[in-house]
Amino acid sequence: MFKPYALELFSRAVLFGATLIALTLSNARAAELVMFEQAGCAWCEAFDREIAPVYAKTDEGVRAPLRRVDISRTIPPELAFIDAERLTPLFVLVDNGKEIGRIRGYPGEDHFWGLLGALIKKLDETGTSQERTKARTQLFEKIVRMTG
Repeated sequence: MFKPYALELFSRAVLFGATLIALTLSNARAAELVMFEQAGCAWCEAFDREIAPVYAKTDEGVRAPLRRVDISRTIPPELAFIDAERLTPLFVLVDNGKEIGRIRGYPGEDHFWGLLGALIKKLDETGTSQERTKARTQLFEKIVRMTG
């Protein structure tokens, strides 16, 4: 009697672990706002004062977390598809290895949020993030049903 219970418990633990790995990997390619920056950039500093402290707490920041890339260093291989410019800051909204749109320079707090809102709307229209979110939710619900 002990062995079947232990086997069932082990199976559920393995399934749960696999689910966590799958969810982690699917989140790794979620939308993000890539900020190309460089030392001494006055507009980057203005962004850091006006937007950066609150960005992660906003709906936009949750939807597309900020990722900073110093243009004086090698661009990470997973971002090689982005045609980076020398102008900083450059904000590029990416999703699933694809550029959704960009904001060149920092136009000030009010204009930044408006331009970012337009990019987020464009992201919604592509459907890729929503499809992944829906697929993750369905996978999680299926696993809960299987283990419950």
